[in-house]
Amino acid sequence: MHVIDMPPAASGHAAPLTHVALRDDARLLASCSYDGTVVVWDVSDPARPTRTATLKHRRLVNASAWNPAAPQLLATASADKTVSVWRLPEQGSASLVNVLARHTDDINSVAWMPDGDRLICVSEDGRATMWDAIGGRFLGEVGSHEAHCMMVSVSPEGLVATVGEDGLVAVADPDLGADPFLRRYESSIEGCAWSGDGEVLAVTRDDGAVDLLTKKLDLLRTVEVSTSAARCVSWSQDDEQFVVGAYDGALHFFAVDGERLHRVDDARIWPRSVSAAGGLVAAGSFWGSPHLLDFASAAEIAGPVEPTHGPNAMAVDGNELYIGCDSGTVVVVPAGDAPRPRARLIGLTEGPILSLAVRDGVVYAGTYAGHVVRYDGAVLVSEQLGAPLPSLCFDGETLVAGTYNGELFSLDRVTLAVAERSQAHGGSVKSLTALPGPGFLSAATDRTVAAGSFTGRVTLWEHGNLVNAVAALDEEVAASASRDHTVKVGRLARTPAGEVQVQALQTLIGPDESVKCVAVLGTAESPFVLAGSYDFGLYVWPVRWEDGASVLTEGHLLDVFGQGLSCMAQLDASTVAVAGWDGRISIVACSADGGLPRVRASWNVQDLVRGARGTEGRNA
Repeated sequence: MHVIDMPPAASGHAAPLTHVALRDDARLLASCSYDGTVVVWDVSDPARPTRTATLKHRRLVNASAWNPAAPQLLATASADKTVSVWRLPEQGSASLVNVLARHTDDINSVAWMPDGDRLICVSEDGRATMWDAIGGRFLGEVGSHEAHCMMVSVSPEGLVATVGEDGLVAVADPDLGADPFLRRYESSIEGCAWSGDGEVLAVTRDDGAVDLLTKKLDLLRTVEVSTSAARCVSWSQDDEQFVVGAYDGALHFFAVDGERLHRVDDARIWPRSVSAAGGLVAAGSFWGSPHLLDFASAAEIAGPVEPTHGPNAMAVDGNELYIGCDSGTVVVVPAGDAPRPRARLIGLTEGPILSLAVRDGVVYAGTYAGHVVRYDGAVLVSEQLGAPLPSLCFDGETLVAGTYNGELFSLDRVTLAVAERSQAHGGSVKSLTALPGPGFLSAATDRTVAAGSFTGRVTLWEHGNLVNAVAALDEEVAASASRDHTVKVGRLARTPAGEVQVQALQTLIGPDESVKCVAVLGTAESPFVLAGSYDFGLYVWPVRWEDGASVLTEGHLLDVFGQGLSCMAQLDASTVAVAGWDGRISIVACSADGGLPRVRASWNVQDLVRGARGTEGRNA
């Protein structure tokens, strides 16, 4: 397993924050990040958070939990498939107490039992397991889900609530061993939290609502929060209020009777995690440190000061490469392999750019808050499209945006007015790719790759798990990257009626983890498929159509990055730009001798930003 290699950040984290956890006394806060670290902050003066310790995992850290009986103990859960238990004394350095390493998949969430000895861990493999945290003994399973188990919350009396992407909410009592109470939803459930008295369980629904449930999972109240998925929830100290983070990029504050009290919109906030204690609310961030707010007024007390510039999306226009970053900055460099390219910066927003398209020098960016931002020297922002926008492409003169909700929007490229909307997929539209002829390709979390026009789409193939990306070489070859650890590559043709169909399909293997991005180089007769994985590897496959569909083709490891790979952009038929969340941009090109493509140049986004800051566009 490769270990994250990212330079430390002076103000906190070098990548966005995945999770925050306030200790019950509201004196310490743990923040987890994509950079593989957990930072512990002294927030006894919440206006001046002070970093007191930095703890490290090998991969990104998904969650942490303070021990209710021994508040100097902190459990941290990572994508490296381990849970670590740390001791954080009032004086002195943090020390590692134990590592629970017998997990089979990424750990998404952890919670302590009230006795402070046992720890519940939930994982991408769907299991909820219980451990003797200090002794390291596996004590058994307390529940299971048919898909990823996303979060766990334990009540003061020891009831274990788990939720998952399968829409299942389960409440079990490990000490009684009775059958759990179950409640099933049609939509994914990603967050849950018991009230302080343990009488009410709040669950966040993928359709944007929060349900308040009894201990037996009977419905007390449904609270409509957002048009986008509700992701996380936390309660006030007196159980009279709760705060919800949603995929509209906002924090939503409610009274327990469902009355909306406040809404906080801040493009820097990543509301995938919220935590409340002692009148404070902590929230995750796309920047390098957490947000602290007053629960009663929702006013920010402290916020991050340093952006992170992890690249999420790239696009090519003429001889320029555009790189969209977590900071909301677009970095523009010549689309060649110069050893030290000079960059210019375009500051579009303070939040992350999830998708990017450029035509004739005009930049279009899809944001986490669900807006399309247009830049031609001035900034124009579309209406809110209901959910984050992970994909953009052009279909002729029309700009097409794909959302987390599975919808497609067609927009006027000048005014950004919505012309049409369509429910194209049963899950997030993760990737769109234009075709030279009419139509475009789409890939989604419903496991499918589709082709066609805005409203007339056909499924080309399916994966065993969600599809992260799709790419094409002209309109003759397409490839897709999936969480099932595979890449699929298909030879395409059009019917006399103009419909795209698959003539040949192969499955490419090699990565150990989810495959995030993909590109196709060379010629349609003898293409190379390039793909980047969460295992930090950049892989390449020479495709031989004569092998047919029965052959599993093993990939060649071309390079290793310092974090997972994030996106690719086709510079021309033989050259691709590749980006990783460590900030590295590499130019990969076909070899003159017909051998495997090679890395011809590499740069770091942070260096490009430092070198170009203030040279063009708004202050980035």
